[in-house]
Amino acid sequence: MTRFLFITLLFFSSLTSFAQSVSGKLIQFDSQETVEGADVYIKNTNIKVKSDKNGRYTISNLKKGETYSIGVFKYGLTPMEKDIKIEGKKQELNFTMRVIEKVLDEVDVTDNNETAEITRLEAVEGTSIYEGKKSEVIQIENLTANLATNNSRQVYNRVPGLNIWESDGAGIQLGIGGRGLSPDRTSNFNTRQNGYDIAADALGYPESYYTPPLEAVDEVQIVRGAASLQYGTQFGGLLNFKMKKGPANKPFEFVTRQTVGSFGLFNSFNSIGGEKGKVNYYALYQYKGGDGWRPNSAFDVNTVYTAVDVEVSERFKVGFEFTHMDYLAQQPGGLTDEEFYRDPRASYTDKNWFKVNWNIAAVDLQYRISSNAKIEMKNFGLFASRDALGINLNKENPYTEPRLLVADQFRNVGSEIRYLQHYSLNNRPSVFVLGSRVYYGNDDKKQGDASDGKDADFNFSHPDSLLSDHQFKIQNYAFFVENIFQLTDKFSITPGVRFELIGTSGEGYYQKTYFEVGDDGLIEEITQAEPDTINNNRSILIAGVGLSYKLNENLEIYGNISQNYRAITYSDLRSLNTNVRIDPDMKDEKGYSADIGMRGKTDYLNFDVSAFYLRYNDKIGLANPANPIRTNIADAYTVGVEAYGELNVMHFINRYSQYHFNLFGNVSFIQGKYISDDRVYDGNDVELIPPYNLKAGVNTGYKNFNLSFQYTKVDKQYTDAANTEKPLPDAVYGPVPAYYVMDLSMKYNYKWFGVETGVNNLTDNMYFTRRATGYPGPGIIPADGRNYYFTFQFKI
Repeated sequence: MTRFLFITLLFFSSLTSFAQSVSGKLIQFDSQETVEGADVYIKNTNIKVKSDKNGRYTISNLKKGETYSIGVFKYGLTPMEKDIKIEGKKQELNFTMRVIEKVLDEVDVTDNNETAEITRLEAVEGTSIYEGKKSEVIQIENLTANLATNNSRQVYNRVPGLNIWESDGAGIQLGIGGRGLSPDRTSNFNTRQNGYDIAADALGYPESYYTPPLEAVDEVQIVRGAASLQYGTQFGGLLNFKMKKGPANKPFEFVTRQTVGSFGLFNSFNSIGGEKGKVNYYALYQYKGGDGWRPNSAFDVNTVYTAVDVEVSERFKVGFEFTHMDYLAQQPGGLTDEEFYRDPRASYTDKNWFKVNWNIAAVDLQYRISSNAKIEMKNFGLFASRDALGINLNKENPYTEPRLLVADQFRNVGSEIRYLQHYSLNNRPSVFVLGSRVYYGNDDKKQGDASDGKDADFNFSHPDSLLSDHQFKIQNYAFFVENIFQLTDKFSITPGVRFELIGTSGEGYYQKTYFEVGDDGLIEEITQAEPDTINNNRSILIAGVGLSYKLNENLEIYGNISQNYRAITYSDLRSLNTNVRIDPDMKDEKGYSADIGMRGKTDYLNFDVSAFYLRYNDKIGLANPANPIRTNIADAYTVGVEAYGELNVMHFINRYSQYHFNLFGNVSFIQGKYISDDRVYDGNDVELIPPYNLKAGVNTGYKNFNLSFQYTKVDKQYTDAANTEKPLPDAVYGPVPAYYVMDLSMKYNYKWFGVETGVNNLTDNMYFTRRATGYPGPGIIPADGRNYYFTFQFKI
């Protein structure tokens, strides 16, 4: 009985220790009006409430004797934080908030939990509108992953529906696609860094040879197909890398991260940054090198990035950025199916090399006209080159005769201007953005014979050895407008239109070989330069609309439908890839994408479940595997369900605990079909669509220690429109079998010191994700086997 009374008293005493509360009132300084609908939260927890119509809030179940940091936020007002020690049952803590006068970059109100790995874009951020659009924001600082190699499986593990090509174990290039769009160098996403282009050519050659080192990235922002209205006509949508800035609370900070790993991996990342007065600066240098999982896979990478932001006045801000990346990588070549299943680590050539030199400069101008209006101008230029050197399979003896060199030089400049205005319509807040874009792209492309050696000699044998020489140019002018109409307190509609003028031109020649009967009656082989001129000008008008219905502050039903357009690229126009012919009558792709879904965030659950429909007209792909040709195959559609969820288990056990235990998963079920009068393709599966794609795992830890385990399962997919089941002898066409892979990562941070380690491909599975038609193949490109990494971080 005594024991029972003791336990009862202990139970009630523990209840009373959490029976304290904090209440208060929020007032706007200028007008002395109460602030309704502001977020009031306890920092570093999942606890968040809203202020009522009288500006009042109450946070209950606080522990007596503890000190809490209470924060408040409402868009347009200055965020605030105050500390309070709980000493009585009911305590008062009031806030007086001011209207924001100067430019702010961004305030995250979706997630006050600093450990969240994925959030979503707000309805309005900067000079962009995202209301009603499907978006994901990956918080890189909170990831427990192999950042030294930009491990895509781990970084994008909470973004459903992505198909990832793992043909680069060092993470030098990113290969992601979704909804049946090719992952090849992420060419179907509009790829940007801090909002400006980083791809080879946004329209003519939209491949990304440069991927920012994720150790320098703050956020990765992904917006699906509806991004076409504000960012350009790509079916995939927007992929934007938001780089880190110097810490605002100190004039100088030095961070160094040194990583060693399997197969000779060494990664040295070093950065400085800070803020002094009205100047914020950040700079980094990264070196990455290694031998690679397969023989003949060595690589060396150098990356430099510098950024300076100057707050000229409270209204005017200027930013300067420069990026340089260069790398040299040997390529082990592709394998046939027989070779892969015999020894996936084998390499049968040491003659293939790839070299990239990438330089990007940008100037960002921001001016706040008033508290409700601002204008931003981004000017950028890309000066870059890429050279691919390897055996020429078109030769009679490809391993002994001269190699083929494909060399590109890119010279691109562009400018985007956006004007964003907040205004009131029928006493409800509305927003519109008006923008324009001017872009000039230039690609000097040459293909021809190089040396017959095995070294990295990126020189043509002699001028007459050129098989083709072209000067490709792109001119692009665009105008767009979008507007959020808040029809009720809960329902908004966001229509938009975009008008594009696209001019594609090319001038040069290519070597043409033909046979004729000579005077002596013998058949002669004749090769001569054939002049080549391309001109294609077109104007496109696309439109879309987004819908948003907020059931409450944490639950939203959203939907959108937007037209899309994809211009044929330089590779579509002219190529000397011996494995693929080009249809000279190829047309641009047109279509639309639509999403409808529900998303929400509570103290214990973060989720986004949606369905989509993507329609292509004149979809471009590979036809006739026996004699491959790249052409407009047919119309096609892709339909599917994409779902993401993360459960905070500790919420049900002890929400105040310093332990955390989250279960996460994303899954997609997708089907794509061709619609054609041609019986060969009608009803066939669209290539590069695994019907089932799952990533699930656990994220757990205590205080500054974190552990993440992830399981990935990807279903079988085809690589061509004919749905070739039996792989061809060269392994260029055929299915990619289903595979699974597991990853384990850990990290610990203590003040200025941190350590990270992990194992990728924990069970050492042998699998592949792509069959390459040309570089870095042709043939099967195996994914890396089991590998380890170990990182030390010091922050001063």
